[in-house]
Amino acid sequence: MKKMILMVVAMLSMTMVSYAENDKADNTQSVEAYDMNVNMRKLAVTLGLSYDQMDAVQDIHRTFCAEMMMAAHADKDEREALLDKAVKKDVRYMHYVLDEKQYRAYLLLLNTTLRNRGLK
Repeated sequence: MKKMILMVVAMLSMTMVSYAENDKADNTQSVEAYDMNVNMRKLAVTLGLSYDQMDAVQDIHRTFCAEMMMAAHADKDEREALLDKAVKKDVRYMHYVLDEKQYRAYLLLLNTTLRNRGLK
């Protein structure tokens, strides 16, 4: 009887560890999806940025990355609102810096990235 109880306790503890590992893995994947760091040189070439634009885009993107990481670490209830706020702010600032052709290309890249990562 004693061995049977110990075996049941061991099985329950293994099950709990398994669930905890799955939750941790899901959270890690979620945080990785919010990491928006990109190669700025490739972005500059793709968008055809001037040197002044590149500096401004780098600053805006750095702020965007920080806001996305704050959204990643927020509670599930707040996450969507923080994500939308970060994206809207980034798009508004980029529209100020980029011309229309660059801006459309940037929106295409941003929307594709967000969809591929499951954030939209």
